[in-house]
Amino acid sequence: MAAHGPLPLPSADAEAADAGLALPFAGSPAARHTLPVADVLIDAGHGGIDGGTHVGNILEKDINLAISRKLYLILRSRGMHAVLNRTGDYALSDDNRWLRSSRHQRDLSQRKGLARDIGAGVFISVHVNWSKRKSVRGPVVLHRLDAGSALLASFIQERLNKQQHTNVPPLAGDQFYVLKKAGPPSVIVETGFISNPGDLNMLTNSAGQTAIATAIADGIAAYRLVGLSSRSLDPGASSADAEPGSSAPGNE
Repeated sequence: MAAHGPLPLPSADAEAADAGLALPFAGSPAARHTLPVADVLIDAGHGGIDGGTHVGNILEKDINLAISRKLYLILRSRGMHAVLNRTGDYALSDDNRWLRSSRHQRDLSQRKGLARDIGAGVFISVHVNWSKRKSVRGPVVLHRLDAGSALLASFIQERLNKQQHTNVPPLAGDQFYVLKKAGPPSVIVETGFISNPGDLNMLTNSAGQTAIATAIADGIAAYRLVGLSSRSLDPGASSADAEPGSSAPGNE
């Protein structure tokens, strides 16, 4: 894309046709009786008044949403039940009308509440990184300090490293609220550095966004395959535990 102007987003027509795509008001008591169960909950970081990091008029929130939408479509095409928590440029804090707190806390509470109420198998929060040093580049996957989250992070990091020709290890990020409070195995995927010219081109290019989303989807698929295989071989696992739609280990 050009260095200036709004970031192009993929068409939402296919996504909007699915009623389970975006679920406003998650976290409210009524929502707990209406939300579906999902294999993957995709959290498109930031949104609305919260643009995240930026370079010029290129905003993180737009990149996060573009990659998240592509990830959603890829997962759905592979038969996974995915849910995307926002489909446009709005803040999730606007959906939280019961918590009397700062906008930032309402936003985080909304993301946490959706992860809890929807009963997702895994929680993937998509973000973009920034550094004072323009030479710093590559993906970084942050995980919670539990086995499920660490395993999920390792698979996604490995696929992203292969895609971006890097050798970055996943990192513990248990200090992040959205990881600590989300119920299922959870990771924050920092897809690249907006401050690095090469990464910036990849992050704002449709083909680059698709490559990133595909790598994340491959990591999720590998995690689910290992998790479901280990559960099916467990003599103590019930028949329901071994079904393809069941949650991965670490979701207890």
